[in-house]
Amino acid sequence: MAKIRIYDPALCCPTGVCGPSVDPELTRIATAIFMLEKKGVDIARFNLGTEPQAFIGDQTVNQLLNEKGTDALPAVVVDGKVELIGEYPSNDQLAEWTKVDSSEWTKARTTAKGIELL
Repeated sequence: MAKIRIYDPALCCPTGVCGPSVDPELTRIATAIFMLEKKGVDIARFNLGTEPQAFIGDQTVNQLLNEKGTDALPAVVVDGKVELIGEYPSNDQLAEWTKVDSSEWTKARTTAKGIELL
């Protein structure tokens, strides 16, 4: 199983899921990480605003930031190799890297009378 590290830009809180207007992409990635951690996946997420040492301590990410600046964030490192720059992984990518079927950790969208149910 892969070791996945996600390096976020500076966010207002560890997940970025706060404030009056929440980015649905941040909600999706926070949920995916939480569920994958519960499955025993070696996955971690770091916020530049609150955990700068994680960015300095990872030579690959440090070099990426020196070359491209913070526009490279979020950056996703899988088994020591940068896999994504400037975007979060899709659920399909996470499933491929972790070998955990996404149906085990995502909720299927359902609707009733045209209304999306959570």
